[in-house]
Formats: sequence, C-alpha cells, structure tokens
Amino acid sequence: MPDQHDLEPIDPSTAVEMYLQERETEVSKATLKAHGYRLDYFQRWCDEQDIENLNVLSGRRMHQYRLWRREVGNLSNVSLKTQMDTIRVFIRFCERIDAVRNNLCESVVSPSLSPNEDHKKTILTNEEATKILNRLERFQYASFQHTLLLLLWRTGIRLGAARGLDLQDYDEPQARIRLHHRPEQDTPLKNGSEGERLVALRPDTCEVLTDWIENVRPDMSDDYGREPLFTTSQGRVSRTAIRENVYRLTRPCEYTGECPHGREVATCEALDDHRKSASKCPSSVSPHDVRRGSITHFLSRDVPEKVVSDRMNVGQQVLSKHYDQRTEEQKVEQRRGYLNNI
Repeated sequence: MPDQHDLEPIDPSTAVEMYLQERETEVSKATLKAHGYRLDYFQRWCDEQDIENLNVLSGRRMHQYRLWRREVGNLSNVSLKTQMDTIRVFIRFCERIDAVRNNLCESVVSPSLSPNEDHKKTILTNEEATKILNRLERFQYASFQHTLLLLLWRTGIRLGAARGLDLQDYDEPQARIRLHHRPEQDTPLKNGSEGERLVALRPDTCEVLTDWIENVRPDMSDDYGREPLFTTSQGRVSRTAIRENVYRLTRPCEYTGECPHGREVATCEALDDHRKSASKCPSSVSPHDVRRGSITHFLSRDVPEKVVSDRMNVGQQVLSKHYDQRTEEQKVEQRRGYLNNI
C-alpha cells in the first residue's frame, strides 16, 4: 500500500464515478442508486471545503464530514450509520486505487446503535390492514388500489416483486403466483435469482385478482412486449406509483374519516394534490411497512418462522431482527399455547 507521498491525485467526482462503476456488477440497481445518493452529499461537502484532491483527506477531515452530515440532514443515529457505512466502503475503495492514505477507512466512524434503534418499528397492523381492505372491497372492489394492497398484504412480497409480475405469472387454477428475476427487462428481484419462487394465494385473493384482470386492468404491454399484471394507461406501473398509492391508502382519514393527529382534514398538507403529499401523514406507511406488518401478522398467527422465511424470501435471522414486530408479551403467550399442550 502507498504511503502519503505515493498517492495519485484524484478529484472527488472521478473517484465516486470509479467506485460506482466497480459496484455496478456487485449490487442491485436500487443499492447502487442509494450509494450514489449518499456519495452526492460527500461531493457536496468536498465542494464546500474546497477539496479538489482526495489525497488531503485525514482522520480529522472524516470526523468533520461526519459532524457535517449529521447536522445538514438532522439525521437519526440509524440514518447516520447508513450514511457513514457507505462512506467507509467508498474510502476503502479509494485506498485500493491510491487515492487516500493507507487505513483511512478506520477513521470513518459510524454511530453505535442500541438494540431498540437497530430495527425499524413502523408497520401496517392487522387491524389497520383489515379496515383498509374492507373499505376498498366495499367501495373500490378489484380496483388497482384494492388489488395491489390485497396482494402486498396477503403475500408480504416486496414492491419490486409486485411490479415485476406478468399476467402469465398468475396461475389461477393452482392459486399461486410465480416470481421471476428479470433484470435485463427492468424487473429485478431484491435477492436476484435466489428470490424466484412460487407463492400460494388464498381463494378470495384469486377472486379479486381475476376480477381485476378481466374487468378493470388496462390492456397494456410494457416496453419489452410483456403483459404486466399491474398496469396504468402508460404500461407497467412504476415503483413510484406503487409507493404513492400505498401512502395514500394508509392515511387514517382515508379509511376512518378522522385524523388521529388532530389535524383539520380539509387543510392537511398530506391531502394536497401534489403526488408526494400523502407521505407527510405521520400515520401513512410505505410498501415495506406493509411487508413488515404482513410478516408480523403471519408470525402472530403461529405460522412457523421457516414457512414465513421461505414465503417472504428473507433469512430467519434477518426476519427476527428486522421484520418481527411482535411484543415480548405476544411471544410469551404464543409459547404458552404450545407448552400448555405438552
């Protein structure tokens, strides 16, 4: 490894570009995009500090960046850890290409998280999901919103998996869907080919899916000539459209008519016509929160962890740490139910 005098000058933007090019074949598009977004802040800081050559970076400089990043984004410990973990990987890459001094990555410090901070608690609860789906079934039966949320809740599949489904992936006679990894046609799965699997459906879920396909679904193809399960007038539904619809549907005022936060519904910023306004509701949740809630619901109904792990395509250790939102009281009472029969 080079010492301080053997470094080769390189500007921040060139180093970031080289890093992203290297990672392009190693990580998913979503992960690469996230890394690019985090490194945009690093480049912004370099501009503010007049750093045109990464050779000048030091442990003190990296500490200054950490403080700046926390302040400029008002970040929680969890968010700051994510940011700094990416920076550490980037600096380690820079060491390999003789852009920064040896072992500088060891000076990139991430916050230590308590057990309670290390996983997110936001979920769509079973009670909330039931209320939303009952309302949709009554007033918007087999609509895009009804079919989408029903499938996300009943299967726990990821946003990208739902978006990537084609009509041919739905097997009505066998009551199941098949998930395919098709990165070359813009519908990858989170875990690549290892995420490919069959997912069983309940009969009443199939009824809604079939009615959506036969009576409501816009008859559109995507840019690759495939027939998506979820379409709009432009073709395959976008990730953004799925996310925004879930945020809208999970605002409490949508399915209860009341605001639990004491806001005036008529003037609430989360009800503006702007497409991103729904996420401003403190109670609205993302598609991943629906997945987290679905997994928690399955576990609460005594479905074995191995079954949930296979169905949702998530390792049992990750499932337990990041998805299972049952309280300790719920867990002990479920265990009691087994023990009482012994």
